Amino acid sequence: MFTPNFTISNNLLMYISRIEAARALVENSPLVPAWEMKFRDDALQRTVHYGTKIEGNDLTAEQARQVVMIDDSNLKTISEKAGIIARDRDIQEVINYRNVIWWIDQQHSLGTDKLFTEKTLKKLHTLTVNRLIDEQFVGVYRDRQVVVKAVNGEQVAFRPPHNTEVPFLLADFFTWLNGQGGQSVHPILRAAITHYQLVNIHPFIEGNGRTARAMATLVLYCAHYDFKKFFSLEQYFDSDVERYYQALLSVQQSGNQDMTYWLEYFCYGLAIEVDKVKSQVLKLSKDLKLKEQLGKQVSLTERQIILLEILQHQGEITSEEAKQALPNVSTDTILRDIKDLIKKGVIQKRGVTKGVRYVLSE
Repeated sequence: MFTPNFTISNNLLMYISRIEAARALVENSPLVPAWEMKFRDDALQRTVHYGTKIEGNDLTAEQARQVVMIDDSNLKTISEKAGIIARDRDIQEVINYRNVIWWIDQQHSLGTDKLFTEKTLKKLHTLTVNRLIDEQFVGVYRDRQVVVKAVNGEQVAFRPPHNTEVPFLLADFFTWLNGQGGQSVHPILRAAITHYQLVNIHPFIEGNGRTARAMATLVLYCAHYDFKKFFSLEQYFDSDVERYYQALLSVQQSGNQDMTYWLEYFCYGLAIEVDKVKSQVLKLSKDLKLKEQLGKQVSLTERQIILLEILQHQGEITSEEAKQALPNVSTDTILRDIKDLIKKGVIQKRGVTKGVRYVLSE
C-alpha cells in the first residue's frame, strides 16, 4: 500500500500558514470580481506558456498568449490569426495545455470521488499529447522501459519503475488518494504528493510532466484551493528548471523515499505565487478600505479596470489621459465610466474645468 513518507517541518507549517492567510484575503477582498477575468486570463496564459516551456517549447510568452486567446484547433488558422511563424508542434503543445486547463475548470465541480481516477489521468494525458505522438500511445500506459534524462539531456536522471508495474502502482496510488490516508493529508500536500508520485511512476511514453502537474492542479481545485484561478505554479517551476528537477529527484536520493524537501519546494512555490496574487488584490482594494467604505464588492467594466490600473500606478488621471489609455472608446463612454466610478465611491473628482483630475477614494 502506498504511504508517503514525509515530516511536517517548520518550513512546511510556515508556508502553509502563509498560503492560508493569503487565500482568505483573496477570497474576501473587494474589487476582485471585477478583476477576475483579467487575472484568470493572465494566469492561464502564464500556466500554458511556462508549463510547455519547461518541456522545451520555443514559443515566446507573447506568442503563447496569442495562441491561447484563439479558440480554434486548426494550426494554420491559429498561426495566421496570431501572426506567428513557429513549429506546428510548439503551437499544438500550447493548444493542448490550454485545453487541459479548460477541462480542469469545467470538471472539478463534479466531486473528487468521480475525478481522482485512472480514467481522469488518461483523459488529461489524451488532451496533453493530442496530435503530438502516435495515436496508439495516447491515453495508454507505456509498454516499455523508459529513462528520464537530466536537464543537460545527457546523463540519466532516474529510471522509472518497469512498465509492468505501472498499472499496479497507479491503482495503489489512487486508492490512497481517495482513501482515508489521502484525505487526512492537507490538500496542498496532497497535490504535491500527487505531482511527485505521477512523475515518479511515469505512466506514459511522453507527456508525463504536464499530465502530473495537471492532476496536481485538479487536486488543489477540488479542495477549493484554486485561489480564484489567479496563480501559475508552472511559472515558479520554470524559473529554475534544474532546481525543480532536483527537488523531484531528492525523494529518490534520500534513500527512504522521504518527500519532505519536495513538499517544502512545492509549498514554497505556491506561497510565492499566492503572495503575488495577494499583493495585486491588496493594491486594488486599497488595503480593504474600499470595502469598509462601501460595505460590498464592486463590479467594474474592463474599461474601468484599465483606468484603475493607471490610477494605481500614477495616483491620478485626467480626462485626456483616460482618452489616451482607451483610444478606441468614445469620449462619452469614458465619461460615463468615470461618473460611474465616482458614484460607486471608487474614485473622486478633484479640481475644476481644465484642471479636473481623478484620484482613488481615500
